[in-house]
Amino acid sequence: MHQPPNPPTVYSLSTGLSSALASFIVKAQKESIEKKGRFTIALSGGSLPKQLKGLINNPGVKWDKWQVFYADERVVPLDHPDSNHHLCMTELFQHVPIPTTNIHTLDPEFLDDLEELSDAYEKELIREFAQKDSARFPVFDLILLGIGSDGHTCSLFPGHELLIEEDRWVAYLDDSPKPPPKRITFTYPVLNHAARVAFVATGEGKADVLSEILDHPEVGLPASRVRPVYPGQLYWFVDDSASAKLQYPKSSFNV
Repeated sequence: MHQPPNPPTVYSLSTGLSSALASFIVKAQKESIEKKGRFTIALSGGSLPKQLKGLINNPGVKWDKWQVFYADERVVPLDHPDSNHHLCMTELFQHVPIPTTNIHTLDPEFLDDLEELSDAYEKELIREFAQKDSARFPVFDLILLGIGSDGHTCSLFPGHELLIEEDRWVAYLDDSPKPPPKRITFTYPVLNHAARVAFVATGEGKADVLSEILDHPEVGLPASRVRPVYPGQLYWFVDDSASAKLQYPKSSFNV
């Protein structure tokens, strides 16, 4: 008998979202390292990396134990302003002592071949996970995601064929409704096998879509389809502006 997915836990904070998020990440990291000696985390871009500043100069972070992947990436050179890697380097990684070999980027050699590019990134995941966890899909300790005002997450957009991809770990698209059009992205089987997924959303511009995702999941927006299989956990870290229209119950945050 399969257990249904755990319901989302929503933390709405008036202040201190970055420090709460940092505490949450450090706790997840500690549990993961104690269990298996490493911490596997995937990040997305957008406004998320700015919210990770609570990890800088944080004595609880064991950077040498982190293995970092990108839940989606724009198909551009790694130093391009549109690159999620470039954004995460600028906001976080260049300020902390993480070994560069622990950050898994797309292979810039394959920027002109989306099939090769996504296959190469999938192989990078296989190298990290398959031998160690021998599961059908990788089980990340934590995946951190943002949302767009249309309800997209990663590069999974409303109405796109990738919403029904069931086999590939990493897929590509060349028709993103948001520029740049060429991207690679984790698929739902990867997102929904994580031990923990945490969405981060701030500002009144996210209030309508947040309510639609959490109060009306039957609408099927891409972000509301992220429901990690049991015993995986789903969290939302939002500020009070983003949660202003939310009916879904909120929890108080305690580390």
